[in-house]
Amino acid sequence: MTTVDEVEAALGRPPSMIMLKQVAALDEGCRTVLAHCPLAGFGYRDADGVSRTTFVGGRPGFVRVHSPTSMSFTLPDGEAHGPVSFVFLLPGVGETLRVNGSVARRKGAETFVDVEEAYVHCAQAVIRSRLWQPPAPSEPAPEVKGEGPLRGPGVAEFLAAAPFLALSTWDGTGGSDTSPRGDRPTVARILDGRTLAIPDRKGNKRADSLRNLLEDDRLSFAALVPGRTGVLHVRGRGSITDDPALLETMALRGTSPHAALLIDVEHAEVTASDAVTRSRVWSADAHLGTGSAPDLIALAGDHLAANTAEAGNGLLGRVLEVVARIPGIARLLRLVTDRAYRSGLRKEGYEDVEVGSRRGGRLKGPAAENPLREVRIAEVRRETPGAVTLVLEDAEGPGSFDFRAGQFFTLVADIDGRPVRRAYSASSAPGASRLEVTVKHVEGGRFSAHVHRNLRAGDRLSLRGPSGAFHVDPVAAHEVVLVAAGSGVTPMMSMIRTLLAAAPTTARIALLYSNRSAEEVIFADELLRLENENPERLSVTHVLTQERGRLDAAGVRGWLTELRPAGDARYYLCGPEALMDTVKGVLTELGVPDDRVHHERYTSGADPTATATGPQEMVVEDGAREVGSVVVEPGQTLLEAGLAAGLPMPYSCTVGNCGDCMVKLRGGEVATTGPNCLTPQQKADGYVLTCVGCPLSKVTLDIAEP
Repeated sequence: MTTVDEVEAALGRPPSMIMLKQVAALDEGCRTVLAHCPLAGFGYRDADGVSRTTFVGGRPGFVRVHSPTSMSFTLPDGEAHGPVSFVFLLPGVGETLRVNGSVARRKGAETFVDVEEAYVHCAQAVIRSRLWQPPAPSEPAPEVKGEGPLRGPGVAEFLAAAPFLALSTWDGTGGSDTSPRGDRPTVARILDGRTLAIPDRKGNKRADSLRNLLEDDRLSFAALVPGRTGVLHVRGRGSITDDPALLETMALRGTSPHAALLIDVEHAEVTASDAVTRSRVWSADAHLGTGSAPDLIALAGDHLAANTAEAGNGLLGRVLEVVARIPGIARLLRLVTDRAYRSGLRKEGYEDVEVGSRRGGRLKGPAAENPLREVRIAEVRRETPGAVTLVLEDAEGPGSFDFRAGQFFTLVADIDGRPVRRAYSASSAPGASRLEVTVKHVEGGRFSAHVHRNLRAGDRLSLRGPSGAFHVDPVAAHEVVLVAAGSGVTPMMSMIRTLLAAAPTTARIALLYSNRSAEEVIFADELLRLENENPERLSVTHVLTQERGRLDAAGVRGWLTELRPAGDARYYLCGPEALMDTVKGVLTELGVPDDRVHHERYTSGADPTATATGPQEMVVEDGAREVGSVVVEPGQTLLEAGLAAGLPMPYSCTVGNCGDCMVKLRGGEVATTGPNCLTPQQKADGYVLTCVGCPLSKVTLDIAEP
């Protein structure tokens, strides 16, 4: 098909009432939908004019509405230029809200959009795909004939299971449209290594996508598989066909689609999606029940009434407005609409049509929970030119932070639209209503740079923890010897504050603290004050390497000889690995038992650098019993995939520091980011950390207690 007349001959003309449901600004109903929506398909073109579709969001209300014609959101990857379009998904709801506009400006990863039109799309695409129903077993991936992008890692397998996609097209003047498409058992059929066919079945006859392709054949789409957190990104060029032989291969119970979209695929890739993962759309608890969000059919009726009156048919518009206010009319309209959906889809050949939200049967467990604690920054306190302390309090009201002195917390912040995690030791004492963590700026450190440059009082973060086995007993009577360098003093500060607040019978505390220069000594004034106030209990010895050179074994031995610690003293070390090895060597020479020496490791929390190019299956066992399996998307960790699938994965810090996620690798190959807390012996015994591990093949993990 190459003309509008040919398309309309097959589809029919769009009824005028359909076009009257479109509004030119975000009214109160649209804004309410956006406040509840955690995920949207987004179509845009980059600076080179390349068409792209992705999923954006991650939490309800991710779009910020600034005025009826202006909104903004975070686009983590790439930059959008010119016309853009959205299809907003409400978990458990069939209808979608579509918004079209153009990029007004960008501020970092924040993209501002001028809204040009918005309207409610019918639920048929979602119902056809059974998007919110429990995932059905996928068909085996077909053999892909010929070379092309569809032979890429995991692409054919993903398409064999994908019943839903968001399709983006543009018209000749650049106007953009992103349309939901759904079908069974899969929404797109592979014809060969570079050709896809998408059936076009009966809908509201707007046919925006098909009309656009007659003017500009460039397109892109992003596909979803229920239960998976990956997304298939495809772009290419499209054409429309009514070839009977092809359409017959897509018939349902003898009923063929009236047309099909053929795509000459230029690029196809499966990637992990932070937006899908964080939105939790596959969790039953995320599905919106009756009354928890506006009925989009009622919203479409409001738009129709307003536009009818504005178009000059004031009487009909007023009648529609009066009807809309009749008690119970919204429920009646919903019943009538759902019946129409069932009837129409059954005529197209669909069986077992389920209309409306079904909350049963979805994934539960860790994926349905939110283990993060929301905190607000009460104060940002400068300690040194390169270190600040964040004073945190509960975002939802007073609460205490309970932990053991020396433990660490994992902070989670959205940086350029992506959640980034880093572990920091608490520097305050446990049990207070405020938690203090001290962050030293690290050259090239993404999280520390964000803390130092961007965070202010009033900003919010997420918190996980406490974690770690590095801590003191606040009521122990033995002597405590502390050795730290740089920011390694932060857990020591928590220990000192806790021990000094304990009963006066607590034995003495000695700190050996190394820094490059005096201006880099974190807590310098506080340590001096505490030492002056507690001369019999606390002694602090500073080593400035700029003046005396690095702290070596002779220096450590000399300090300990002068200190003369008691035989039952406990030693706590925190700093660079080389320094800790030096101190441990000296303590071994002096005959200190290993069980009295404790040390803390700091890891980078960097993103894994060695990952598989395609999705990999992960099977999780608990001893001899298999508890489930999941597909780990490229760029996703074992832990992220397991939690998203609701599997009972052990974990705590999520950044490789605590070891709580350590599991036995029973089969396959895993790449693990370092440094991390695994010992050489644990690695040799076949253990991996799921929070910083990515599969290089199909893997089997045993989560039984190590």
